[in-house]
Amino acid sequence: MGFLTGHELTWMPEALQILREELPNIDVMISSQYSPLLADGLSKGKIDAAFLRREQVAPDLAFRLLVKEPLVVVLPSNHRLAALKAISPQELVGETFVTVSNTAPVLRGVIDNYLKRSAIKITPAHEADHVTMGMSLIVSTRGVGLLPAYAQNFLPLSVTSRPLKGDAPTIELVLGYKKSNHSPILKLLLSRLDELIARVSKKTR
Repeated sequence: MGFLTGHELTWMPEALQILREELPNIDVMISSQYSPLLADGLSKGKIDAAFLRREQVAPDLAFRLLVKEPLVVVLPSNHRLAALKAISPQELVGETFVTVSNTAPVLRGVIDNYLKRSAIKITPAHEADHVTMGMSLIVSTRGVGLLPAYAQNFLPLSVTSRPLKGDAPTIELVLGYKKSNHSPILKLLLSRLDELIARVSKKTR
């Protein structure tokens, strides 16, 4: 199984619990990677299932929706905008904006489209390859960024988050697998996907 970095803490324990009766009969290998690398691993048969984004350049893969996560504003805890309960996209104009790099093309597309439909012009000052790098850039530059809600689980005391006002953008987390993969373990996981989603939802409420 592969996990988009940062999501293994939430989804891996529940996925293994779902498969607990079969664990003595299978080799379990866990891989945490960027989403495009997970999609490539699925296509090449290196992994059977992955928790990732819905990558568009993977026609041989199938995806099942797990959850839609809203994007939130991430900013230094002592930033002036942190005094607000929610932040409008217009209030981000003029701030040092930290965005994600093309290591996360689906998330980058969601952010860019949101800024475009909000009719605001923001030129990113920095690009981050992963959540930890993003936090460091936000603190060191006193900047702001947009990240999926799961990133709130990794915020240091120096960083906080606020919801977006209005219709906040969302990004999907999906279970991906190769269409031609007929693994019985994969079949079992897919058959119990609703149970897996319910277990995670209950845990994260």
